[in-house]
Amino acid sequence: MFAVISTGGKQYKVSQGDLLDVEKLDGEVGDQVVLDKVLMLGGSETLIGTPFVEGASVAAEIIKQTRAAKIIVFKKKRRKNYRRKKGHRQYITVLKIADILTDGAKPKAAKAAKKEAPAKTAKTEAAAPAALFKAPEGEADDLKKISGVGPVLEKKLNELGITTFAQVAAFTKEDIDKVDDALSFKGRIERDNWLEQASKLAAENK
Repeated sequence: MFAVISTGGKQYKVSQGDLLDVEKLDGEVGDQVVLDKVLMLGGSETLIGTPFVEGASVAAEIIKQTRAAKIIVFKKKRRKNYRRKKGHRQYITVLKIADILTDGAKPKAAKAAKKEAPAKTAKTEAAAPAALFKAPEGEADDLKKISGVGPVLEKKLNELGITTFAQVAAFTKEDIDKVDDALSFKGRIERDNWLEQASKLAAENK
């Protein structure tokens, strides 16, 4: 079964289990979102919406909040000595399609997640990572300003002793490897340009 959905001004054909990059949606990693603008359903029977299929929706889980590859915008005016070059990286949300729902059905994953939440939280607290760095004295920075860092991840970074933008900006390759191993990031720090983001944020705080 597949569905054609509309989000962020674009249309996507999705099936259960698909990974999908869409325009940034509100939410943290692990949150569930319901996309209710379903234009078409396909399978044993095809339903076409007018414009949307009544009672149909797509449940998805947020896998990552990140940014797309950089594009270059270049403007030039002939014989005017006018040239402008800018880079842009669009904020995107990576979704995993959990279920395609019809007839007004509610996503089952949301109920299961709610019941399991207390046990999961207790397990996480019991397995809190040991500090890898000495946290500097003074007030901690709001690490959530770094793209891809939410409240849960900020707490884990603080537990590792990472509390300021200056610390992140000064990471060595060895430091990055330590955090990668501790939080199973798999190259996320370099992929999302944390050092560059933290350097700019640290400069703004001065």
